[in-house]
Amino acid sequence: MAKVTYIENNGTEHVIDVKAGLTVMEGAVKNNVPGIDADCGGACACATCHVYVDAAWDSKTGTKSAMEESMLDFAENVEPNSRLSCQIKVSDELDGLVVRMPESQH
Repeated sequence: MAKVTYIENNGTEHVIDVKAGLTVMEGAVKNNVPGIDADCGGACACATCHVYVDAAWDSKTGTKSAMEESMLDFAENVEPNSRLSCQIKVSDELDGLVVRMPESQH
């Protein structure tokens, strides 16, 4: 298990224990964290699970695939630390991960 902190755009924090092997998106959806819509269910076919990964965690969350980069073209307010949370696999090394949600996923 890894503790993941999801921070809504309004600053509300949700600290969730997410089982290793799940994605950051699945952890949010299973725990009703608002701000991650996940319209495609985690198939990397939309950009409605867009998050900003805190700089301290950037190198630990892996690199963006070409597909993820392509899908981020559909997200609003993309930053260098933007990721699709469906593409970040939770592991024990991500214990303490902090992600922030954009103002809107649409």
